[in-house]
Amino acid sequence: MARRRLAGNHSKKQGLAPGTAVYVGAQREAPVAITVVNYDAEHVVEKSIDRVEDCFAFRDAPGVSWINVDGVHDAAVIQALAEGFGLHPLVQEDILNTHQRAKLEDFGDYLFLVARMIQWDDGNGEMDFEQVSLVLGENFVLSFQERPGDVFGPVRDRIRTAKARIRVLGASYLAYSLLDAIVDGYFVALEKRAEQIEAIEDELVSRPDRNLLQKIYHLRRGGLLLRKAVWPVRELAGALERAESPLIGEHLDAYLRDLYGHTVQAIDIAETLRDMLSGMLDTYLSSMSNRLNEVMKVLTIIATIFIPLTFIAGVYGMNFENMPEIGWRWGYATVWAVMLAVAAGMVVYIKRKRWM
Repeated sequence: MARRRLAGNHSKKQGLAPGTAVYVGAQREAPVAITVVNYDAEHVVEKSIDRVEDCFAFRDAPGVSWINVDGVHDAAVIQALAEGFGLHPLVQEDILNTHQRAKLEDFGDYLFLVARMIQWDDGNGEMDFEQVSLVLGENFVLSFQERPGDVFGPVRDRIRTAKARIRVLGASYLAYSLLDAIVDGYFVALEKRAEQIEAIEDELVSRPDRNLLQKIYHLRRGGLLLRKAVWPVRELAGALERAESPLIGEHLDAYLRDLYGHTVQAIDIAETLRDMLSGMLDTYLSSMSNRLNEVMKVLTIIATIFIPLTFIAGVYGMNFENMPEIGWRWGYATVWAVMLAVAAGMVVYIKRKRWM
């Protein structure tokens, strides 16, 4: 999996005029896929679009139109679609720059929203981050994703349900539903991350090693990316709740308050996991320090016991001619007895002092 840059890759735009349509993100070769869902209380029509121009008719079509674009790496396609819907050049620039911070901008006849979508990849046990840009018009919603695959499946299923609330509450409720699905995806990723942290916590208690330290650092890096994605969404939800745009009806107030509450809850969980990782790192360092201290303690005790033995062996290893015990028959055995007695006495003394 490609390593995600914390600061993005904004150097591509150096020196260009504001509003220049330049793609900033991971290189992709797959063609851009456009799908349209048009619905009202009575009918639902879903279809794929081959030509960008075919999307323009849905700007003023009856009912609500959801135009989803999978892939923003083709600047020409994004620019043509944006111009057809009358989007500002700065909006086009932000759609193509996939390292935007979550935000809400009011352009009068439409709202522009940016959020970070998180999906959990069971294959490698990692979080997959992706920028989603939304444009909310009077009766349409444009959504721009970096690649196919999203968390909007439940929203599509509700649209296909005849008596679903989403079928009668307009485009603003659709935009809210998409944001709500994104925030719900945060909880899935947070739960999976919590399971990983709990597993490492158990391993930390039983058998800490250097590989475990690398896992902790890896999870901390993922936590930074998670924090970078989740925190700004709270500001986005709060801005939506306070917005005075005629595109957002009063019937959404309760839903937007609920969305804001969910973002706060996700932030609390993310911060808790971040604190747990910091605590685990401190625990690991303390554990390794204690292990080193235990090793040094054992070595020190062994060295302390052998110091007097080394002294005795050194004295009787000098081999001077007139040493008093050198010709004594029981001298060798006596020296060994003294050395063993000294060693035993040292062990008893150290135990009484509770040094071991």
